[in-house]
Amino acid sequence: MTVAAAARSSSARAAHPTHAPAPARKPGKLDDSGLFHLVGYAASRAALELRKVFTQHMEAFGLTTPQFSILMLVFDNGDVNQKQLGQALDISPPNMAVTLDRMAERGWIERVRSTRDRRAQQIHLTPAGRALAERTRRIAATMEEPALAALSRAERALLIELLRKIVPAAAPG
Repeated sequence: MTVAAAARSSSARAAHPTHAPAPARKPGKLDDSGLFHLVGYAASRAALELRKVFTQHMEAFGLTTPQFSILMLVFDNGDVNQKQLGQALDISPPNMAVTLDRMAERGWIERVRSTRDRRAQQIHLTPAGRALAERTRRIAATMEEPALAALSRAERALLIELLRKIVPAAAPG
């Protein structure tokens, strides 16, 4: 494109803008109002804030969100296998294996050959894993309170109920 053609093109774009001019905003702050009508965006932003809360409380234990979730599922369900955990948490088999390896190295879980199906391994909490699950469950019970202070108890319950309607039930294991 020649310089003259580029200038004409630029003048044409200026004469016929495709977007309304951006409203005045605080320096450094972006206007994200065009995204907040999207449930996924609002849920992601809220999840980011709650992940910060999780990290603030669980980092001292060396726990990631998936590891905490695994601890709670094994604690609550007892006899579970890697496949069931992966399905419940939507974690691929290779990633679940690596996560469980790390948890076993930390002494939190152990793999035990199933008495019903010798091909399968059940995931059990070690005494250290059980103690960690009990301690972190107590912390988790209240850690989100400050972040959710703007919501009443009824609103929190409704939020959880609505979000659970969006999440498909885990496939049968």
